[in-house]
Amino acid sequence: MKRLLIFITLFAVSTAVFAQKKKDKSGTKAMLTHEDSLSYAFGLSVMENAKSAGFENLSDELIMQAIIDSKAGKSKLDKDKATGIINAEVRKNSQKKSDMNKKRGEDYLVANGKKPGVQTTSTGLQYKSNVEGQGVMPDKNDKVTVHYHGTTIDGVVFDSSVDRGKPATFGLNQVIPGWTEGLQLMKEGSKFTFYIPQGLAYGSRAQGKIEAFSTLIFEVELIKVEKID
Repeated sequence: MKRLLIFITLFAVSTAVFAQKKKDKSGTKAMLTHEDSLSYAFGLSVMENAKSAGFENLSDELIMQAIIDSKAGKSKLDKDKATGIINAEVRKNSQKKSDMNKKRGEDYLVANGKKPGVQTTSTGLQYKSNVEGQGVMPDKNDKVTVHYHGTTIDGVVFDSSVDRGKPATFGLNQVIPGWTEGLQLMKEGSKFTFYIPQGLAYGSRAQGKIEAFSTLIFEVELIKVEKID
């Protein structure tokens, strides 16, 4: 949130330069200089940060008025109060998003658990056997080599050894609980689909394209098991 406020402050300053430039035929300011481009870039950064924080219904008029007031030294809110307002809204938006992700994941798993071939364990992990292998089964202390393709329930790909063209090797005690449990259900040569509840995945921790409290789907091929004594 400090970064958002810094961007807003910098944008306010750069607007002074931007506002002095000529307009093009469309009625918008023409970016004629490096300062023009820099000013526009700050504007984009401010709005991208605002959108990523969940601010979707901001008033353009009041944003511009705040910039003008700040430049004139006549701000209607002091910095601490403004920060408090923004932080409170960020927390509210974050909680709303988290609740939505949890509910969507739960609803998805309820419906998915009724599909043919989908099994649900006592922990809530769901899996489907697509190909049954004939090799050994790993336990939680073993090392495995796998190919995998991970997506959200919306189909967003967040990680894929298949796309990289190189399988991954790791210890089963080094991964998320859904993987530790799921891989122990497989034999070498098997191909499963895992449907992992957020509580067996990353929970409240956002990871790249994975939002907090996301239910995840993995296509997994168990290539090799290395038994660890």
